[in-house]
Amino acid sequence: RVKMSAEEILMCAVKLGKNSCLYFDDLECDALCKEKTLHRVLRNVNSQLLVVRPDLNVAAFEDVTDQELQSGKGMLFSIHCYKTTTPVAGLPVAFSVKVEGKSYFMCCERERGEVTVRFKEGEVPKEIPGESNIIFFKRTFTSCSSKAFKFEYSMEQGMFLAFEEEGCLRKLTLKKLSKDEVDETMKISL
Repeated sequence: RVKMSAEEILMCAVKLGKNSCLYFDDLECDALCKEKTLHRVLRNVNSQLLVVRPDLNVAAFEDVTDQELQSGKGMLFSIHCYKTTTPVAGLPVAFSVKVEGKSYFMCCERERGEVTVRFKEGEVPKEIPGESNIIFFKRTFTSCSSKAFKFEYSMEQGMFLAFEEEGCLRKLTLKKLSKDEVDETMKISL
């Protein structure tokens, strides 16, 4: 049995028509609307910060000095939280970051059969009419870890933002996770 509150379902009856049919007005279509924006750095399990370097087409978790952190170049993320008219498995969010005065948003693209994380120049939209390659579902990492999160890609169930060792880099990537598995490479603190 599921309890529902007035905040979850809003219906406004307009009139009772012929044959006792009830008519509604002002129903919303399925869409995502930007509700608020948070400004945070993203840290992995090793306390490294996510740094975006569009000139090198890379986003990786790095050790950052206090001086570099103060400059904030490619490290301070805007986390755009969206409200939705349909129930989802987590808070829908999109990520953007400023580097040298330009805005870049995170998206995922399919390349050679694999989904890849990219940062493209531009702004995050205020409204998203349907599915989008920029939306991730924010969830707590584990029930006992309320300050750490994992982010599931909205268009690929079970695919989460993570880091992957590539030489000396810990590159931002998407990683498949089975339902009951806990993977520390997906743990992101804000």
